[in-house]
Amino acid sequence: MSSARLHMGFFDMHGGLGRRFGSIGLSIQSPQLQVSVRRAEQWQAQGEDSQRAMQIAQTLMANTSHSNANQVAEIQVEQAIPAHAGLGSGTQLALAIGAALNRLFNLKLSLAQIAQLTQRATRSGIGLGTFELGGLIVDGGRADGTLVPPVISRMHFPDWPILLISQPGFLGVHGQTETQAFQALPPFSESVAQTLCRELLMRAMPALQEKNLEQFGLAIQQLQAACGDYFAPAQGGHRYASPQMREALTMLQQQGVVCFGQSSWGPTGFAILPDMNTAQRLQTLGQQQFAGSDLQWSITQADNQPAQMIEIGV
Repeated sequence: MSSARLHMGFFDMHGGLGRRFGSIGLSIQSPQLQVSVRRAEQWQAQGEDSQRAMQIAQTLMANTSHSNANQVAEIQVEQAIPAHAGLGSGTQLALAIGAALNRLFNLKLSLAQIAQLTQRATRSGIGLGTFELGGLIVDGGRADGTLVPPVISRMHFPDWPILLISQPGFLGVHGQTETQAFQALPPFSESVAQTLCRELLMRAMPALQEKNLEQFGLAIQQLQAACGDYFAPAQGGHRYASPQMREALTMLQQQGVVCFGQSSWGPTGFAILPDMNTAQRLQTLGQQQFAGSDLQWSITQADNQPAQMIEIGV
């Protein structure tokens, strides 16, 4: 069982120091992924996202030297994280299945190797970090020879409510389109990268340690603005991918929310709030003002626990 994650932004897409990307993100309690894996006589997968689950499993087993043709499994996706919504569903599914197969068949793989073999964590280490550690994760980006971006900080996140805004009918940029988008983007400003690194190190992280939501939110806004504007050409010319999400986040800003944004390529939006009363008030307001849209408003919190694996009848 593992949790979705929010990807709050990259802080050095310039790469002038030899490392590129670097990102900050947070594990959240819902949506969740629940997968069961057991030995079987033939490969099969059932449940939501079962086709992708099967592809992940067979790719992993075909590319590790510790597997053999007799190692076959049945995969049941009992609960899935929405795909292509900016919540890291692919990485969590790959790591969960990979970790289960690794335990089931004693493949002797590290989590980083599982990510590499399933082609996850190619730019961001947030999903791997939240799977392994939970909480708020900062990764150090990629250098030449980097297998997966290293986690350079893991922090416990306060019990601030998180308002999630989802849009099931809208798919964020993903797959080959995402790869092409990165290739087409112009060089990232070195001065902006320097500013974002400073915002992360000297504002976001100490503010989180001191439970100062306002200062943490101001830093996240800097990251969101810089990344959103940089990726705008791949998002219809806008900071946020979905027109309705843009309106919803604008409404939250007008209500005085200081920590909000889009997770990864979206369309999922988020707002981190000081207390449950504020979260419930804004949830109700959003539901009322966007009653005619397909936006869905829910409240969750950070997940400070790593993914869980339970062995039954082994």
